[in-house]
Amino acid sequence: MNKLGLKISLCVLFMATSYGCAAQPYSIETHGDVMQLRDVGNDTVISVLTPVNNPYEMVVNGKNVIRMANVKSVDDMRARPNLNGVPLMAPFANQLDEPAFYANGKKYYFDTELGNIRAPVPIHGYLMNASTWEVIDAGADANSAWVTSKLEFYKEPDYMAQFPFAHVLTVTHRLSEGALEVHTRIDNLSNEPMPNAIGYHPYLQLTDSVRDDWTLNAPAKTHWPGDSRNVPSGVTQPAEDFWGTDPHNIPLSDFSTRLIDDVFTDMERDSQGRATFTMSGKQQSVSITIGEKYKTLLIYSTVPRPPREGTRRNRSTDVTPVSTGLDIPLSATEGEPAPWNRGFIALEPMVGINNSMNLAHKGLYDELQYIQPGESWEESFWISTEGF
Repeated sequence: MNKLGLKISLCVLFMATSYGCAAQPYSIETHGDVMQLRDVGNDTVISVLTPVNNPYEMVVNGKNVIRMANVKSVDDMRARPNLNGVPLMAPFANQLDEPAFYANGKKYYFDTELGNIRAPVPIHGYLMNASTWEVIDAGADANSAWVTSKLEFYKEPDYMAQFPFAHVLTVTHRLSEGALEVHTRIDNLSNEPMPNAIGYHPYLQLTDSVRDDWTLNAPAKTHWPGDSRNVPSGVTQPAEDFWGTDPHNIPLSDFSTRLIDDVFTDMERDSQGRATFTMSGKQQSVSITIGEKYKTLLIYSTVPRPPREGTRRNRSTDVTPVSTGLDIPLSATEGEPAPWNRGFIALEPMVGINNSMNLAHKGLYDELQYIQPGESWEESFWISTEGF
């Protein structure tokens, strides 16, 4: 048994010994390339596909909070992790306005022939499918269950060729009191300040209703409209003008025929500097709370379309999976498969707006964060539920 396996076993043994099996509030189970965090008191399970460090399930009382597009098995998730779960977008989140970025006054061009950068409008970074994560810690105690993984970016030549700032990413997924915390740490190992433009892409859903019945509380004051490519250009407007209504009570039926793919800043925050966005249905609600270093939230929701018979492929057979492993049953027992009109909302925490590095260089964005040489950046966001 390796050291990590021993640690998990000892933790479970400790809990059983100290609290009794019936009273054990949190536990962690390892199934090959999948780790499952369990909160007994809130009947919640988080399933993390560890090679890509992506939680693809957050199942509360048998119902999945995370939208799973055409995922009917863990093998489907292994084949398409970037389209599901809570993937990390790094080293930049969402779009850039050209296949290059600026940092410290210099322009760095991408090598599009490497195959990990889209052109002419790069999007989502290139780590969504990265299977180079290593689990370094996992356990459970009286307060939570967690798994921590790291990605040593500086060891990967194809990563460094595009973004030549040596760094290490460390992410902890922690389940506590029914909420999922995603805590990110970035250690800058390079000799120059490193621009921080990462983000996450949580695909969220409600199972008691469909998109047209949902309302959204989006407490942000500023909207950054996109250009013809949907890339922010530096122009802003009041968020209320975009929504056409009070941003605290937005009926999604107003967008029944409209894509939402929009960037918002200037949040209403609490005394801890946190901002909370909430989507609500008949009885259920899902909230995402972002720490103060997340300056931006992108809201993305497509218009649901009925499937066309005979046109859908099983895409999991078209790509190389990020890993192979056990056939682990999906945890949801209710609400799946989703009806075509259920829809989803991606509430995407981002350190800066889309195109932040390039707009900052042009003097059109003033909140770009840098990590100084030898220093670290840390922040969390949380996904929580009610009514499930």
